Amino acid sequence: MGGAEVTAFLTHLARERAVAAATQNQALSALLFLYGEVLEIKLPWMDGIERAKRPVRVPVVLTVEEVKALFARLDGTKWLMAGLLYGSGLRLRECLKLRVKDVDFEYRQITVRDGKGGKDRVTMLPGELVEPLRSHLARVKSLHEHDLAEGYGTAELPFALARKYPNAASQWGWQYVFPSRKRSTDPRSGEIRRHHVYDDVLPRAIGQAAREAGIAKPVGSHTLRHSFATHLLDAGHDIRTVQELLGHADVSTTMVYTHVLNKGGRGVSSPLDRLREPGAAYAAR
Repeated sequence: MGGAEVTAFLTHLARERAVAAATQNQALSALLFLYGEVLEIKLPWMDGIERAKRPVRVPVVLTVEEVKALFARLDGTKWLMAGLLYGSGLRLRECLKLRVKDVDFEYRQITVRDGKGGKDRVTMLPGELVEPLRSHLARVKSLHEHDLAEGYGTAELPFALARKYPNAASQWGWQYVFPSRKRSTDPRSGEIRRHHVYDDVLPRAIGQAAREAGIAKPVGSHTLRHSFATHLLDAGHDIRTVQELLGHADVSTTMVYTHVLNKGGRGVSSPLDRLREPGAAYAAR
């Protein structure tokens, strides 16, 4: 089967099966890998594919009371990490990969390195997290010194920095803010080092806390970032500032959070609300 059959199949997924855009893209990627890497056949460019439309969805946002209820059921390191997602607008991976040198207590800011799109940005460090984060880093530093004493204590460095600065990997500033509890072997270099905490630790804790708090909305780690942006706009901060804090390349991406300002159906009052006592009328029925 060649390009015509692949095109027909992918179009069938969109037209007859009505799959999501992500499902069709996954099928396309799998087929390109099969033909290119396994069969070593180069498929012609498939202009005739009918692409599944990606729907525009409003992000799930928690109310301030829901955020309070969620945080009341988190503690320790998980509370601190969730605080950075909601208080600084970090993505989960940005939080996990945060290095000690990128936390500035004096200026109360966090520098995000190599974020989405390979961009750096600066965001706020909430005052509420300053002392808890100082205490946390004191414990992490003690752990790092213990690793050094046992002949370990190096961190994975990005790009070719390990060759350019051979001693940087063991320096305090390059250590992860949220290191793993256990040392492990780096599968690429073979070195035994302490990586950051596993990717699923915080999402599982947030999901459990949301269930305990009785929050009916689907809540994940990214929900806290959505809530960060929405609550800033709701507090009257301008959208350009929020765009920079989030690291969006285009303000149109940030515009999705302005739905919170459209209270009551884009600010329009419902005719039912203009009746004198709608609640009493319902009770009479």
